Amino acid sequence: MRLKKQYFTLMPALVMVGCTSQQAMQKKPVRQGGVEITQTQTVQVKPTPAPVIKPQPAPKPSYSSFSDWKSDFSMRAISSGYDAGVIRRLLDSAYLNQQVISLDSGQPEFSKMPWEYVDSAVSSGRVSVGKRKFAEQRAFLSQLESQYGVDAEVIAAIWGMESSYGAVTGSSDLPSSLASLAYDGRRQEFAEAQLLSLATLLQRGDVSWSQLDGSWAGGMGQTQFIPETWLKQGVDGDGNGHRNPWATGDALASTANYLSNSGWVRGLAPFYEATVPASFDYSLMGSKQPAARWAAMGVDTIDDVYLDANTQMELWLPAGKDGPVLLLSPNFDVIKVYNNSSSYALGVSLLGKTIDGQSGLRKSWPRYERPLSTTQVTNLQRRLTSMGYDTKGADGIVGTNTRTAFQRWQADNGQTPDGFITQNSASSLAGW
Repeated sequence: MRLKKQYFTLMPALVMVGCTSQQAMQKKPVRQGGVEITQTQTVQVKPTPAPVIKPQPAPKPSYSSFSDWKSDFSMRAISSGYDAGVIRRLLDSAYLNQQVISLDSGQPEFSKMPWEYVDSAVSSGRVSVGKRKFAEQRAFLSQLESQYGVDAEVIAAIWGMESSYGAVTGSSDLPSSLASLAYDGRRQEFAEAQLLSLATLLQRGDVSWSQLDGSWAGGMGQTQFIPETWLKQGVDGDGNGHRNPWATGDALASTANYLSNSGWVRGLAPFYEATVPASFDYSLMGSKQPAARWAAMGVDTIDDVYLDANTQMELWLPAGKDGPVLLLSPNFDVIKVYNNSSSYALGVSLLGKTIDGQSGLRKSWPRYERPLSTTQVTNLQRRLTSMGYDTKGADGIVGTNTRTAFQRWQADNGQTPDGFITQNSASSLAGW
């Protein structure tokens, strides 16, 4: 974004209007180089309504058997006001699923490279089916975009990512999966909350007793809401008086509602591919700066785009200096309410662009790079911490703290500090 300072007048991108809505404001277009800074239309972002949910019984830490947990949970739920018949019926057929417990505690042998996730997201099968489904639902998705402000292709992409457009909604028995997670104890409070929410959905008729299959982690329906989130965010999209996550209309409308309530800004793409100058200060990666400031530092979008000068954007290099450079908008973070993973948000964004006929990433991935094993990551974390670059633990998972510590080490040891951990960049530390 090569912009002359005299071309933009800074003004807030978001201002409060009254006490019940926010207005997203942008300025009149001005153009310099390949970028225009504009004024968008006024957009109302609805506040999240306060849900009315019954209090949850306080969970207990451990039990001698699965049956003991079921008895205790039933007693606590019923004493808190939940329907006794529904609670007992929900748990009568629930069994301890050891596979669910293993999946919950499992850890991959190798960390994945970002392009592996993206390749799966935009596989030929997912894209071809997606284009057909997008065309079939185009009128309804356009209606949702108009109503909620969320891009139609993003709603469709989440549909595709979560259930292959409704074809694969999960085969795990939800009561058993959630009960197993609650009994195991690691996520007891979370799992019990989902069971109580599921009981409410069953009691009010939104979910039928024959519709209790989902993901092992509790996701249900065509866009894989967990029960508690569906209870808060689910809407009746098909107008039949119920909010059923397995119904296409309800699922798509609820996804739009959820993203809107989470702060979606109308007219703003989740990311914009960009370039950085040779003199770029990589320590600014991951920080959020106004679009005008990135432009002043020589960060330039590849395509002509319209951005408000004050819109907060984050610079992300998912594969380091040799891969794509992305400017992330606030909407990228909104997508992560579904799955708090940058790779997931990128996958959704790219799938949406592709099924809508837009181009994907221009810059190629450095596919010659190889990931570290979990053991190597643990070694890396211990080594960095011992050298004064604290990774805040050694769990074998490459997270923000580990990347930041590695980036500091790179800066002090003659590498471009892009924070990209690979066999090439981290070999001297990973074998310790």
